[in-house]
Amino acid sequence: MFDDLDPDTTYPPLPAPDELTRFFWEGVAARRLMIQRCDQCGFYIHWPRVACRNCLSTSLTPAEVSGRATLTTWTFPSQPSDPWFQGHLPYGLAVVELVEQAGLKMVSNLVDYDRDALRIDMPVTVTYREVAPRLTLPLFAPALTGA
Repeated sequence: MFDDLDPDTTYPPLPAPDELTRFFWEGVAARRLMIQRCDQCGFYIHWPRVACRNCLSTSLTPAEVSGRATLTTWTFPSQPSDPWFQGHLPYGLAVVELVEQAGLKMVSNLVDYDRDALRIDMPVTVTYREVAPRLTLPLFAPALTGA
């Protein structure tokens, strides 16, 4: 997928989509946040799995979610292990909980935020940024008032 990238350029860690995760990356490329959902009990599963951890069904289907979430925790790494992140200090690394289901969490980066205004349960919303050729990521920004 990324075989043609310039070997002398530093890129973020690149995903290697497989049959289980391809729907997620294709959704992100289309600016749609897709999360696996159990066809039997309706439970959302993230990261993608082969079976529902709620009812053990293997009948799982990608479902689009709203991208609305709350901030559950964050940090500002000072010694990232990857060279690309080293060149992007400071950045906000966050865990957000999607509004579709209690406990449905994602790890992502924060963008367009005031560091001093961050708080637990702060409403955030997904935004998409191309961070490398053909690599778009779902990132989270504070939700606009009234959103």
